[in-house]
Amino acid sequence: MIANEPSERIDPRALKAWFFGGILKGLVLLLIPLVYLVTIRDIFPHLPAAWGWIGIGLIVLYTTWDAIIAPQLRIRFWRYEIREDEIDIQHGIFIIKRTLIPMIRVQHVDTEYGPLMRYFGLATLRISTAATDHRIPALSKERSSQLMGEIAALARVSDEDV
Repeated sequence: MIANEPSERIDPRALKAWFFGGILKGLVLLLIPLVYLVTIRDIFPHLPAAWGWIGIGLIVLYTTWDAIIAPQLRIRFWRYEIREDEIDIQHGIFIIKRTLIPMIRVQHVDTEYGPLMRYFGLATLRISTAATDHRIPALSKERSSQLMGEIAALARVSDEDV
């Protein structure tokens, strides 16, 4: 554990959303070796069937990582905290990245969500500065709206202090 790390965590429903997202991605990727095994081999009979089976094996491994293992690690290591003068974001599985965003640098804040996140009632909070965008994923819609208002108010106060 890192000293003074941010205290807030993302919503646990992210596990289900990331699981289903990983499974859907795996099923789409699985079409590539299946098409190879079923149709392309008839067109190019000199190509070995083993390549299709290796592709299926690799996609199963990738999908296991993407749908089961990585979400568990992501939810364990994602943290954030909104303070009066800064936003503290920490994430990473193998390499932990910590970002402090001064409120004075915040230009705008918005939320985004796709169909899967919307189904699970989750949203991503996007914080924009002049240089880049920062994201806090998988917050409940209510929490993301609350944080959006809080950050906007704090950024406005910081702007007025200058």
